[in-house]
Amino acid sequence: MASGFFALLDDIASLMDDVVTMSKITTKKTAGILGDDLAVNAEKASGFVSSRELPVLWAITKGSMLNKLIILPVAFLLSAYFPIAITIVLVLGGFYLAYEGFEKIYEFVVPHSHEAKHEEAENSEDLEALEKQRIKSAIFTDFILSVEIVIIALGTVLGEPILFQVMVVSIVAVIATIGVYGIVALIVRMDDIGFKLIKYSHSERSFSHAFGSFLVRALPKVIKSLAVIGTIALILVAGGIFVHNIAFLHHFLDVLPSLLQEFLAGLFGGAVVFIVVTLVKRLFKKT
Repeated sequence: MASGFFALLDDIASLMDDVVTMSKITTKKTAGILGDDLAVNAEKASGFVSSRELPVLWAITKGSMLNKLIILPVAFLLSAYFPIAITIVLVLGGFYLAYEGFEKIYEFVVPHSHEAKHEEAENSEDLEALEKQRIKSAIFTDFILSVEIVIIALGTVLGEPILFQVMVVSIVAVIATIGVYGIVALIVRMDDIGFKLIKYSHSERSFSHAFGSFLVRALPKVIKSLAVIGTIALILVAGGIFVHNIAFLHHFLDVLPSLLQEFLAGLFGGAVVFIVVTLVKRLFKKT
């Protein structure tokens, strides 16, 4: 009886060791998407009043957790019984990400009335509505990126037993949420950390004062760079989805470097969706 119990413990320990090992491998494979997720969400979580940054980020984090609670069981079921649906969802999500990225590029290159409306909203009583809108947008974008992360993680353990798949992919999902949003929280609070270091430093020549001043000065540049990195990340993630799941694009762009393939595919997909959405909006205005 005792020997059977210890044998069971040994099996559990062996299983957990395999799970940890495979989780490390899977996390490395999803590192690129996690980096894109970080850039996109940091850009979306910034730009709020200082007192609202952490509450907004916490709301997005809770939405991200809920996203993964929805995605994980659905992904396991679809992988087992209807795998083609995963590809369809991925491609549709890719078109949404490409559209978001291309729209940002278009607004930067061709300034229009949308910017003025945005400023007006920020200076009126509609701040709360604008905040909720940005949170919803961030959660939806996180949903698309989370699908990509979960699918890639699932692809590395498809040949394993279902319990093993559930444990590995769930660990990766938790790491993705806690890791990404933990780093985002540090980024958006850089200036507060800097001010505290300056406040508690003994002199202006001390390391804490110098480092605090650096953090305060660096934050605006980091936020601006994240806007650019986040836009490029949206295009690249979308392009990666298109290239890996649409055979025509994969063969058509095969002569180009993979990064350029993904960027061009994402840019083209975003342009197509942007044109369609613009035409539909104009049609509805006329009618």
